[in-house]
Amino acid sequence: MHEIQSILSKHGLVTAFALVGAIMWVSNQLSRHLTRGRIHGSAIAILLGLGLAYVGGVMTGGDKGLADVSVFTGVGLMGGAMLRDFAIVATAFEVNVVEARRAGLVGLLALGMGTVLPFIVGALVAWSFGYSDAVSMTTLGAGAITYIVGPVTGAALGANSDVIALSIATGVLKAVLVMVGTPFAAKSIGLDNPRSAMVFGGFMGTVSGVTGGLAATDPKLVPYGALTATFHTGLGCLVAPSLLYFTVRALVG
Repeated sequence: MHEIQSILSKHGLVTAFALVGAIMWVSNQLSRHLTRGRIHGSAIAILLGLGLAYVGGVMTGGDKGLADVSVFTGVGLMGGAMLRDFAIVATAFEVNVVEARRAGLVGLLALGMGTVLPFIVGALVAWSFGYSDAVSMTTLGAGAITYIVGPVTGAALGANSDVIALSIATGVLKAVLVMVGTPFAAKSIGLDNPRSAMVFGGFMGTVSGVTGGLAATDPKLVPYGALTATFHTGLGCLVAPSLLYFTVRALVG
C-alpha cells in the first residue's frame, strides 16, 4: 500500500486525471440509471467534486480541499489557473465565426444581457451581505457571470482570496442550477431548435451549465448553445475588470 501511495503521489497529475475520469464515469452512471438522463452527469460530477473537496479539507485541516491529501496533490495543478486558461483557449479555437453569425442580432443581444444582468444581481447581493467596496462587488458580480470570470476579475483587481473563492462558488452554483433546470424549462421556453439554443447559450453564459443542460434536453443542440456560451466567458473576462469595475467604482466610490 505504501508503494502504491508513493507512485500515486509521484505522478500526481496523472492521478488527478484518473480520479476525474472515475468521477465522471460514476456520475454518468448515476445520471443514466437514477435520473434517466434528466440530470446530466456533469452536474452530478460537480456535486461529487465539491463533496470530495470538503472531505479533503476536513481530513487535513487545510485550505486546498482534496489537493491537501498527499496522494491527490495533482488535483491542485489540474484545477489551477494554467490548465484552466488552456481549456478556455482550446474551447475558443472550436468556435466557427460563420456559424456564430446565424444567431443574428438576437444572439448578440442575449450575449450582452447575459453578461450584464447576472453581474448586476451578483453585485447587489454582494452589497446586501456587506461587501460594499468596488473590488469585492465587481468580483462577486463577475462570479455570477461564470465561475471563470469571477477569479479572473478578482485576480486582475487584487481582490482577497475569500472574495475570489466566493465568486467561484457563485459561478458553480449557477452552473449547477442551469444544468439541472434546463431540461425542465426547455419546453416552456421553446428550447427545441438551433437558433433558440444559441440565444439560450448567450443568455445563460456558463459553458458547463449550458452544455450539460442541453445534453440532457437534446444532444443535437449542444454545439449551438456552446457556440455563444463560449463567447460569454471571453466577453465577461474583458468587460468585468474594466468597464463594469469602473461603473461600480463610480457608483459606490
